[in-house]
Amino acid sequence: MDEPRDWAENAKARKNTHAARKSVNLALQGGGAHGAFTWGVLDRLAEDERIAVDGISATSAGAMNAVVFTYGWSQSGRNGARQALTNFWRRISHAAFATPLQPSWFDRISGNHSLQFSPAFIALDLITRLFSPYEFNPYNHNPLRDVLIQSVDFDALSKSDCSIKLFLSATNVRTGKVKVFERKEVTADRTLASACLPFLFQAVEIDGEAYWDGGYMGNPALFPLIYSCETSDIVIVHINPLRREKLPRTAIEIMNRVNEISFNSSLMREMRAISFVTRLIDEGKVNSNDMKRLFIHGISTDDATSDLGVFSKLNGDWEFLTHLRDIGRRCADAWLKANFDRLGQESTVDIRQQYL
Repeated sequence: MDEPRDWAENAKARKNTHAARKSVNLALQGGGAHGAFTWGVLDRLAEDERIAVDGISATSAGAMNAVVFTYGWSQSGRNGARQALTNFWRRISHAAFATPLQPSWFDRISGNHSLQFSPAFIALDLITRLFSPYEFNPYNHNPLRDVLIQSVDFDALSKSDCSIKLFLSATNVRTGKVKVFERKEVTADRTLASACLPFLFQAVEIDGEAYWDGGYMGNPALFPLIYSCETSDIVIVHINPLRREKLPRTAIEIMNRVNEISFNSSLMREMRAISFVTRLIDEGKVNSNDMKRLFIHGISTDDATSDLGVFSKLNGDWEFLTHLRDIGRRCADAWLKANFDRLGQESTVDIRQQYL
């Protein structure tokens, strides 16, 4: 007797969920192992059936998260995306511990996530200052390649009818221009190009052009989401802090802050353009039907990573990665609770205050 009523109630709940579903674009920054924070954000967003993903623009570690997430979604939906990310980051941890740059036993048991005083990472810092990757890594070994190939069937991804649009940014070494690879053309090499740090890896050659990390010209690039996606909501997942209150004084602190500013610069320029167009629309100087109004949102890891040094971005310790994942889940959950009803209505960040 109760079965029809249960079915009707479940159907009504599904209908309500579908009616309340809102579509977002995701912009994922790079940041090495700090990308595990983005893993947590994506895991929480995929868990919420009210959220649909229209497009993802990503760079570096963000690009890897994006590729794995989209591939998992194309194979088995939301749960597939979540499981694919878990498998990917587990492989990252295994690969990290197969290299001589793994944290020392003391670093792991003491919780020293900054790794600034780890002998292995001090040696790495010295090597990258004195030698290029063409000298200390002549065979161009990149452990991330094997991890990617184990995690993603790129042929299946390119041929899938997945609804998520995917855009990966890389920097053309010769021209200094940004190159955007779309889902149909994404390969392991093109994903690695988006994450090619020039002090660690040789430039990735694709169709006769050499590419470095996309973060130099788009971290991440927003224009593909503006031009190629329907939804007006862009959720930026920040890995590199925009602001630091403490003045950097040590060599490592200064280098870390220079990297953060460099990798945020392209995003800041795009946000200035978005702010300008939004102001023109608000003042009635352009027709809102001719210009796309964007709603900007942000999920940030500033509080979680403000005390972490630059070398923590190379820390593949599983406890460290899952620690950042859990922080990402909590931040995404808090953001959903505070801002879901505002999606499609308004920006939830003050663009002028935060970016200009």
